Amino acid sequence: MKENTYIHHISKELLQWMPIAAFEGEVIVVDHEDQIADAVSYLSRQRTIGVDTEARPSFQRGTHYPTALVQIATHERCYLFRLTHIGMPQALADIFANPDICKVGLAFKDDINGLRHRRNFVPANCVDVQSLVARYGILDLGLQKIFAICFGKKISKTQQLTNWENSHLTPEQARYASTDAWATLLIYEDLLSHEPLSDKDVTALVRADKERMIEHQQEIQDQRLREQGIEPPPHMTLEEREAHQAQKRREARKRKRQRQTARKAVQRAASTGERKNSANSL
Repeated sequence: MKENTYIHHISKELLQWMPIAAFEGEVIVVDHEDQIADAVSYLSRQRTIGVDTEARPSFQRGTHYPTALVQIATHERCYLFRLTHIGMPQALADIFANPDICKVGLAFKDDINGLRHRRNFVPANCVDVQSLVARYGILDLGLQKIFAICFGKKISKTQQLTNWENSHLTPEQARYASTDAWATLLIYEDLLSHEPLSDKDVTALVRADKERMIEHQQEIQDQRLREQGIEPPPHMTLEEREAHQAQKRREARKRKRQRQTARKAVQRAASTGERKNSANSL
């Protein structure tokens, strides 16, 4: 097993200069029912597969579109299931419910929920890369940055906001979709080839990173205050900040209980008054 040598974060400036990686295997678009059996047969023989999904992008708050595409990749082949054309076949749902096949994704819960809206199933052996990376010292959570940290290359996101419900996928869309699913598989395998950190080291790393972020935010706030001629207040430590936030939560819960108690008292008084009025009328 390799020594853990991952960096914690990667900057956008460094990312933009990296070479682009893309899936170079066979891409098979599944948009007719007679293609499903062969695709599922191939995938059912795999031990680990990379998964991603796409939906028509929404530019209006509160508007969401159903999952239009699910892409499932091995090292050699990627199937693009066009759910807007074939629905969510039971045979495909069975892949996600099969405990013998490891399905790997990123922010996978959202993808699985989107698929279950099309056909309900009980997911099994589904691994979210985001839940693993901290154990290997990686604190970025986006697919592009995680891939860059692992392999020193970037994956293009230029097709992300295209319409995945179009009658035909463009070659650029097909390559982008395949690359995302393939990338999750590669990341997962690369992580497992390295030595993970201990729980204690992960906790310390995450805490130190949080402290650095808070310090950076405070420096920005201090600079703005000084530009206004205001001397910044002393900085709180992370422990002091957490204690302060915990106290605010306790006070908020106390106020909520007081409001509930007052409301119940008013309701009891109103109920008592109604009974008295009823008795007097008799």
